[in-house]
Amino acid sequence: MALIDVAKACLDSINQISEHIKGATLYLDSGCTESFQFAGVFPLLLDLGVQAVCSLENVCALDGVVSWNPDSDAATKIVVITSRLLSDAHRYILRCLSTHQGVQSFTVYTSISEVAHSASPNSPLGPDAFHEYESLLIQDYEELIKKSNSKFELSKDSALQENTDLEDEGWSRLTSSGEEVPHLAAAPSGRNIYGDYGYLEDATQKLVVSVHHFPMIFCPLSPRVFVLPSEGSVAEACLSTEHEDSLSLGLPPISSGVPPDGDDVPPGALLTAHFLYHLAAKMDLKMEIYSLGDLSKTVGKIMTDMSSLYDVGRRKRSAGLLLIDRTLDLLTPCCHGDSLVDRIFSSLPRRERTTSYSHMKDSQNQLKLGPSNLQHAPLDVQIPLAKILRGANGINGSSLLQSIEAFLSGWDANNSAPQIVDLVNLCNKVHDEKSTLSEIQLFSGSLVSTETFRGTPFMEAILDRRTKDGTVLVRKWLQETLRRENITVNVKTRPGLATESELKSMIEALAKSQSSLIRNKGILLLAVAVLVSLDESHSTRWDAFISAEKILRASAGDTSQSLAAQIGDLINKSILMASRGQNCKTEPLQALLSFEDALFLMIVGYILAGEIFPTSGSGGPFSWEEEHFLKEAVMDAILENASVSKLKFLHGLTEELEANFNRKKLEVIEESPDKLEIDDFDDDQWGKWGDEEEDDDDKNKKEQQYDDMQVRLELRDRVDSLFKFFHKLSSLKRRNIPLREGTFYLESNLSDDFDSNKGLLYKILRSVLSKNNIPGLEYHSSTMGRLFKSGFGRFGLGQAKPSLADQNVILVFVIGGINGTEVREAREAIAESGRPDVELIIGGTTFLTPDNMFDLLMGHCSHL
Repeated sequence: MALIDVAKACLDSINQISEHIKGATLYLDSGCTESFQFAGVFPLLLDLGVQAVCSLENVCALDGVVSWNPDSDAATKIVVITSRLLSDAHRYILRCLSTHQGVQSFTVYTSISEVAHSASPNSPLGPDAFHEYESLLIQDYEELIKKSNSKFELSKDSALQENTDLEDEGWSRLTSSGEEVPHLAAAPSGRNIYGDYGYLEDATQKLVVSVHHFPMIFCPLSPRVFVLPSEGSVAEACLSTEHEDSLSLGLPPISSGVPPDGDDVPPGALLTAHFLYHLAAKMDLKMEIYSLGDLSKTVGKIMTDMSSLYDVGRRKRSAGLLLIDRTLDLLTPCCHGDSLVDRIFSSLPRRERTTSYSHMKDSQNQLKLGPSNLQHAPLDVQIPLAKILRGANGINGSSLLQSIEAFLSGWDANNSAPQIVDLVNLCNKVHDEKSTLSEIQLFSGSLVSTETFRGTPFMEAILDRRTKDGTVLVRKWLQETLRRENITVNVKTRPGLATESELKSMIEALAKSQSSLIRNKGILLLAVAVLVSLDESHSTRWDAFISAEKILRASAGDTSQSLAAQIGDLINKSILMASRGQNCKTEPLQALLSFEDALFLMIVGYILAGEIFPTSGSGGPFSWEEEHFLKEAVMDAILENASVSKLKFLHGLTEELEANFNRKKLEVIEESPDKLEIDDFDDDQWGKWGDEEEDDDDKNKKEQQYDDMQVRLELRDRVDSLFKFFHKLSSLKRRNIPLREGTFYLESNLSDDFDSNKGLLYKILRSVLSKNNIPGLEYHSSTMGRLFKSGFGRFGLGQAKPSLADQNVILVFVIGGINGTEVREAREAIAESGRPDVELIIGGTTFLTPDNMFDLLMGHCSHL
């Protein structure tokens, strides 16, 4: 039987709709674009005869002109694929439809099923959601046409003003200005761009609109590892509402043993359940569902209720689905593990988010249809290939880069006058440091999981490797590519160690010729990504975090006083960094870790303290004296560094803290030795005696002291609330039912050997494959199991509870996100179990780096 490949499953789903997209102009939203990029769908779309692929959020009238197929006619067939609820994408879909007036077939594919649309609280659509949306889209389109016809008789200014004041009768206001639908704005002649008004009225009569479900929208990092697109409705949906057991919108609540039910089920749980159910159906898998954690139990229950007798008779491959709450193990994604993929995603800049779908607000005439304001960082990392080539020992880069930059520099779209461009001088100008184009990475790329080297997927190979082993593997790929290209590089290599200089020399050699660069773009982009992650500016900070985390683990194994002292030392060193600046020649921890980094390490410290020093009630793991010492250190750090006032728990105090910091800075300057040289016997320098009135300086000082006291009191309240949040993190073991009942979860967690501190996923898989009992693991009966239990069981035909270890295919989905370290550890658990027949698939809501965890726990989406 063939191995399961999630990327191939996505490609197969595209083939199944080939008749619908053939000859069509295809519009993808940002979530679909991200998904198709990782799955390698774009070459397939070209083979299937797609006319053009365009951005849904950036619709342009010229999209129908540019075509991959030169023999195709003007766009009369439009297909839109969105990873969002139809209500969220509606204004973009409507703008796309109105931009192409000649379209006759308009098809919309959404990754959210019809049942999920009707059940989601963020969607106003009912049980017949797709047909309802078809009618609504045509209705809104007709209204726009009628409004545009009425505007043709008005002047341009009055038309724009009227368009601003209009309110749509359907959902939220779809267009706020003439820019939303530019072709419908008034023309100077009072006629539209098509010449007569009847054309617009006839357009809807020829239009056929259809809506379908396309569930295979996810980002395969490898054939057996995937996450959800960062700008899709499922990944952005709220996973927990604000209450006592909640930590963040993007994380499940702490498991208290009472799963949410009814109206308390967050939208993220509902959408995740429907996505996993349809994913399994598309891959012909019959799931035996197991869950660990309150929200996972809710998701498993929803999936079980969705199963039907129709699923029983179909020939499907049996598989085990293990759902896990991320809050059962916050330590693993917070720590800086030994993973090359984690380093790459943490070091490289990400693509900017295309747009925000949470722009809609409540009002009397407007429904709140958008999801919560949870925003994940895009998975599309930007690899600066051109920057590396240009800055290498005076080398300007390949001739291909020069040609591309010269062409883009000479093509001025804002200037219609013809230009004669001197390409030689232009190439020199491009590489001028003062040129704006030198700051733009014109030939940057991104990691694509399906690009292969002689049939070996890059991402799949390095996901299993530690940083050192993964770097050596990338060097080996470069060496084999150089031999295949007959390129000789004079580089001395040492076995078991790959240096930056070696990788850089090989990259430059492969990129010197245009043909070599194009042929080997995949390995070049991966090598540049590794090179950037190994750069001193990134690696030293990562290594400093590793050192600090090792110290905290060792201190947690000693006493609470030792751990509190280490946390306080980190905070004090961050103050020293802020006062001395980045150029101070101190220890690595002092020079690299900022106050935000120290706060993040406090999170790690409190989680560790909660595991080894559990407390009862609402108190923290430290004594009053130890915590008072930490609070004072945090307050001093905030007062000494105005930049930290942007943190969420300090919102509302930003201006006061900055003013207080600037006032102190000015006082220090005024009290410098040059200002203190006064005559001790000058009568004018003596203060007032008796009942004499205070001068203005004394009044100002008292006012400043009062303001400073007010800021300190308010700041103390904010710091107290911050430490209450730390107490919640430290109580994870005590309040999480599975953690409290299971001892195997914490084995080796406090070892000073960093390699022995495995994450929760590794420990669960080892226990599952060893057929040990896992406290809190719930089995959700399959359809056949419920049938035996309810009917045939009366005749003694009962069915034994199946074990997850009996499955040859195990799909693990972590609700809240995964990282590269635990993917590698999970693969190690399978290898150590002696079960090579087990196929392990790992999925998660998103891909988490330590910076992402800081945003979730202390950023805008946290419940701090």
